[in-house]
Amino acid sequence: MAHGARSLSAMKLGLALGYWGANKPEGVIPLVQEAERLGYDSVWVAETWGSDCFTYATWLASHTSRIKIGTGVVQLSARTPTATAMAAATLDLISEGRFILGLGVSGPQVVEGWYGQPSNKPLARTREYVEIIRRVIRRDEPLDFQGEFYQHPYRGPGAEGLGKPLRLMVHPERREIPIFIGSEGPKNVRQTAEIADGWLPLYYSPYRQEVYADQLAPAKPDFEINALITLSITDDVEAALRPVKGMLGFYVGGMGAKGQNYHTKLLARMGFEEEANRIQDLFLANRRDEAIAAVPEQFADEISLVGPVGRIRERLEAWRSSPVTTLLVSVRDPKQLRQIADLVLG
Repeated sequence: MAHGARSLSAMKLGLALGYWGANKPEGVIPLVQEAERLGYDSVWVAETWGSDCFTYATWLASHTSRIKIGTGVVQLSARTPTATAMAAATLDLISEGRFILGLGVSGPQVVEGWYGQPSNKPLARTREYVEIIRRVIRRDEPLDFQGEFYQHPYRGPGAEGLGKPLRLMVHPERREIPIFIGSEGPKNVRQTAEIADGWLPLYYSPYRQEVYADQLAPAKPDFEINALITLSITDDVEAALRPVKGMLGFYVGGMGAKGQNYHTKLLARMGFEEEANRIQDLFLANRRDEAIAAVPEQFADEISLVGPVGRIRERLEAWRSSPVTTLLVSVRDPKQLRQIADLVLG
């Protein structure tokens, strides 16, 4: 991969807001505006089975002028690729070219349980989905795509035969809207490196770069990696890692069925196979506190930046020497936003 060591100042920062809880989050607009003022490169929103990405992203875009607006991630099964392309083109125009389209397939429980769509062959579906979006945004010709999963015009069962190739009426701000993909499995990450402009790993360890090195080899030189991390300035490292272990326990243990959990498999590939299986067994046995306690603190620490300022500065060196281009931090305190900006950008 064509990423070399970089100076500390070249590392970019992004603000990860995630998705809403039961209600609209308070204080989001002033927080994002402060991040923009401090030089954060991007802000990211998510969706599961609650708030949707595009409405949230449009809200932020309408109150900012420079910071990039990313979706991390739009779920493929929620919309047809043309509907996603329409939303992306619209949002890119509203934001005057600041939009980044982050995509992801999600797991079978969400795809089939919430969206009522099949979840088989996620790689092939993703490849077709991305290709259709790129064609729609470029507007070189009316869309005529006959794939295994998506057909435009549709000519399958129930078709009346009246469909015709159409071209996006809106003229997008750019011919190429950056597409980032959230992926974890080896084949999925390799495909991401081949077809996308960036990668959104759920958790990445700069101390274990070899785990992804071969999969990222096909990426072009300007390929970006936005790593979601916990960055906390504190004297109590153990306490700061508790929510990280909680997150890992939930994802590794419960986000997927036995044998069909991407997160369990990833932790195993990271060198913690025994621990990964134990976490899942405990979680599925409804022993969640024990599952979280079984999460290796070493790994939680590797995917985070926590501790006193001196410790964080030292451990930032590992991230600086990795292929990661942006650190995504989930912060809700303007004071912490400034402290992090001083550490990473200053």
